[in-house]
Amino acid sequence: MKWAVLGAGAVGCYYGGMLARAGHSVVLIGRPLHTEAIQASGLLLETRSFTERVAVQASTEPAAVAGADAVLLCVKSTDTASSVGAMAPSLRPDAVVLSLQNGVDNAERAQATLKALGLPNEVLPTVVYVATEMAGPGHVKHHGRGELVMGPSAQPGLDARLVAALAQASVPVTISDNVTGALWAKLIVNCAYNALSAITHLPYGQLVQGPGIWGVMQAVVQECEAVAKAMGVQPVGDAWTAVQAIAQTMQGQYSSTAQDLSRGKPTEIEFLNGYVVRQGAQHGVPVPMNQLLLALVQTMERRKAAA
Repeated sequence: MKWAVLGAGAVGCYYGGMLARAGHSVVLIGRPLHTEAIQASGLLLETRSFTERVAVQASTEPAAVAGADAVLLCVKSTDTASSVGAMAPSLRPDAVVLSLQNGVDNAERAQATLKALGLPNEVLPTVVYVATEMAGPGHVKHHGRGELVMGPSAQPGLDARLVAALAQASVPVTISDNVTGALWAKLIVNCAYNALSAITHLPYGQLVQGPGIWGVMQAVVQECEAVAKAMGVQPVGDAWTAVQAIAQTMQGQYSSTAQDLSRGKPTEIEFLNGYVVRQGAQHGVPVPMNQLLLALVQTMERRKAAA
């Protein structure tokens, strides 16, 4: 299959790199800092089991999605509508878009953008479980995991094609009829960790050693579960068990919110704790802990922007 990755950051470069390494045609679309390094020397893909340079195309132009069978949408949630709009004129009519993004409503917003433009392309919500970072220009470092959970496609046979192609790249994929519940399960983990990691600037393993932190996280989880219930959503698995496990499986990981703040970049907090706050208000569910974390991160963002 021919693939395009729109948003060649840590997540996009990891999955795009694995696909290219497996022999698929891949173009990574991202910022000049990374694309220029990739064009010059290939993508440096550093994982737990291997480190190698992978030959892969790279571009800064959304139009580079032209001809792709599948597009991995890996941009920040803040950029979903604008990025989809920018690539839309170059999409093949039968190309499928996989939303590999934080939050729970990106696929829905991407689909709405395409529909408003009169385009028939299908957007599949896809839950990402991977720990990665950009360790330098054109250098992605993989810390652990890598599996995907994807919503089913309406196109006959497409699920099997996607699963087979990604399996060739050593990327396990599960097709789920409750992908919304899977998205919410990840949202709850993100709401518990992302803001706190950003505020304290600590990796997960050290973060949870702070006095009272587990209690704060448990309150966040309970609020999220109450909002999900009010919305008629059943998150997959046991949320509190999943939150506790992250501190063990990703001890050295900083949240994406912490990484964004440290680099002076806008965070996705509006689509994490902020989403829970908005839905809580809409459904009459109080969420004071999520509201506090949202306010603190937003204040830190403003301070960084003004510096």
